[in-house]
Amino acid sequence: MHLTITAYSTALFSTWYFIEEWGILFDAGEGLISALLQKSRKIDHVFISHADRDHLTGLLQLNQLNARPGYPIMYYPKDAGSFPNLEAFSKKFDPQVAQTIWTPVTEGDEISIAKDLLVKPLRNGHVPVDPHIIKSLGYMVIQTRKKLKPEFTHLSGRELRQLSEQQGRDSLSMEIRTNLLAYSGDTPVEDGSKWDNTNILIHEATFLDNGEPVRDRGYGNQHSTLEEVMEMVSTIHIEQLILGHFSSRYSPEEIDRAIRDQCEKYSINIPVHRLLPGETVHDLLNQPPLNR
Repeated sequence: MHLTITAYSTALFSTWYFIEEWGILFDAGEGLISALLQKSRKIDHVFISHADRDHLTGLLQLNQLNARPGYPIMYYPKDAGSFPNLEAFSKKFDPQVAQTIWTPVTEGDEISIAKDLLVKPLRNGHVPVDPHIIKSLGYMVIQTRKKLKPEFTHLSGRELRQLSEQQGRDSLSMEIRTNLLAYSGDTPVEDGSKWDNTNILIHEATFLDNGEPVRDRGYGNQHSTLEEVMEMVSTIHIEQLILGHFSSRYSPEEIDRAIRDQCEKYSINIPVHRLLPGETVHDLLNQPPLNR
């Protein structure tokens, strides 16, 4: 299945990723409505990683233009107190959005967005907080499907129908899960195993140089360096990588050269795509990979 991903991601200024086929938006930074125009009406589910303004300043306009009973649904980290305040303000400021839904989520939740798709929030360490507090999340989109249990594969259709009537259909099948897409949000590089066996990984890579500080100057929030990301990717199994959230201090030439160097250093052979600072990219996965 080809996914049509339109996105913008520049550290400090704005980040958002729209997956058209699923009606999903990851983060809602400034400029998403002017970039998507009518396509923004396809957004049903908005997953916000954290409360930094560059990840949510497009949310009010998105909600105002697309509000309808029950949609869009905004999901946010359960302990990020900015979101209930933003919900209250938006519903007072724009009464027509009163029926949209704001939902706090935490690690371990499973959010059904279609018959065979669910989204799992994954805790990350971008915002330093106590272990019981959730203020920053990544997300995993998972496909679920039913498969006949191996012990029943030799049975005929008639025998399977009889068993189904006797034991119930669910007793004959098992659930198969496939990690279709993961979104890191803003985060330091952590345990890469949570992204393992994922078709598409979208990961931030704010800094190019491992010698640079990986914290936001004002808030102490943590980020990733490109080399940390590429080293982590070299140890797991993914099919495609999308890199974003680069600092605008770097030129496109610096970013592309650094990515190619890291691909060579860590023998990264999967397609690697990137979002350069200041650029909106439409149908991102249809662009030529940087390392091919």
